[in-house]
Amino acid sequence: MLFPDLDAVAYLNHGAISPPSTEVRRAVDALISSYAARGVGAFGLWKEQRERLRGRLAALVGGEAQDVALVGSTTQSVVNVAMCFPWERGDRVLCFRGEFPTNVTPWQQAAKTFGLEVVFLDVEDLRTDDGLAKLDRELARGVRLVAVSAVQFQTGLRMPVEAIAARARERGAEVFVDAIQACGVVPVDVEAWGVDYLGCGSHKWLMGLEGAGFLWVRRERQAALVPRLAGWLSHEEPLRFLFEGEGHLRYDRPIRAEPTFLEAGAINGAGFAALEASLALIQHIGVPHISAHVQGYHDALEPALVERGFVSERAADGRRSGILSLRPPEDVDVIALAAHLGARRVAVTTPDGRLRFAPHWPNDLAEVPEVLDALDDALAELRA
Repeated sequence: MLFPDLDAVAYLNHGAISPPSTEVRRAVDALISSYAARGVGAFGLWKEQRERLRGRLAALVGGEAQDVALVGSTTQSVVNVAMCFPWERGDRVLCFRGEFPTNVTPWQQAAKTFGLEVVFLDVEDLRTDDGLAKLDRELARGVRLVAVSAVQFQTGLRMPVEAIAARARERGAEVFVDAIQACGVVPVDVEAWGVDYLGCGSHKWLMGLEGAGFLWVRRERQAALVPRLAGWLSHEEPLRFLFEGEGHLRYDRPIRAEPTFLEAGAINGAGFAALEASLALIQHIGVPHISAHVQGYHDALEPALVERGFVSERAADGRRSGILSLRPPEDVDVIALAAHLGARRVAVTTPDGRLRFAPHWPNDLAEVPEVLDALDDALAELRA
């Protein structure tokens, strides 16, 4: 069993935090045991492990290993770009109203620091081509960078990233993608999309732990980044003074041009050991197969919920993700409903007033009747 301790008949909350599998736990135990036995002598072994992971992450998003930095979270990836981008005073950043704050707050802080302007379009506008027309008009006014999530956390809407990036490129704008609600459950391809930066944490659909993530940076954009967040490990050959004798302690070594300069100090080794283990399972199954499986789960669940008075916000084919979100009937308190479901060991969440289901590859269609039974019991209690 991969999840022997999971206390849920249906864990449908992978869009929040995924439970660690036995493979993940084994990987973390191996790292801790290694350091317990060898102390600093284990460092090289796990440094090699992180290089393997870098290659796996690059393959996940259709990039190359040398363009990937290991970071602490999606938020850290956004902060890194927001603070190291070569801004000029008056540059405009285009964000989307309705996005998770991870992909808004750092740009707002960069605006205060560097004298930028943050402008917004509405996420829901991008359900149709009318939204792309609005994007075109905003880009025509001058935009330096567009920040967008590949999948919206409330509704599960997959944004037309490729179309956004193509329009941005025509106008000389760059594109940052928050991919935490996409990687591991829908296909991601940075080259096909034509984006410039992509960040993702590991604790949702990648099924790792909190505190580990990655940032991919397009090769052509790397040299322009300003190393404002550099640390001692950002230098070329940063370890020489520790292992090669006297005379190598210097402060003038160049900062690396690759995005790995953002790996500036001590790193979350346990988190990255966990991520390699969880990612190995995902890549063994294959993201296209996972995506199809999740859509099948949604197909079984959605019509039954609509019959019970819920309003589905699921997008049309081609724009769907791992998230199925619905508006509850008017007489139902969605927060109380989620609590009732949790008491019946059905794990869901309620972002921005929706009832959100987020199944993943471990979920089985046989769970659906139990989910609906729990839902019916909860609705009956709330309406009593």
